[in-house]
Amino acid sequence: QVQLVESGGGLVQAGGSLRLSCTASRRTFSSAAMGWFRQTPGKEREFVAAITWTGGSTYYSDAAKGRFTISRENAKNTVYLQMNSLKPEDTAVYYCAARPAYRSGSYYVPDYDYWGQGTQVTVSS
Repeated sequence: QVQLVESGGGLVQAGGSLRLSCTASRRTFSSAAMGWFRQTPGKEREFVAAITWTGGSTYYSDAAKGRFTISRENAKNTVYLQMNSLKPEDTAVYYCAARPAYRSGSYYVPDYDYWGQGTQVTVSS
């Protein structure tokens, strides 16, 4: 079992920045592809970004591309999501997710085995 704990959410004005962190409870993190997803009330959870277990490849949604950056520090069992130029439509609960055992990154919710509890990001206009 892998536990994921997100932090770094909060309230920010449009155009501002936030950095989300997700720390895993086990060293199996180092072999896991990691993803960030977000969800607003009444909508399905949507893909934001993913990174392979090596950190060598990253993937972004169209909404995130050019504004968000995913990165990881395997020595700290932590993955980050740097979010710049935030917009009100980025308001959501953000979740990190893990896909262990050296599998590739994925855009799809069912492909991830473990999920954090989520952290709220609110962007005011």
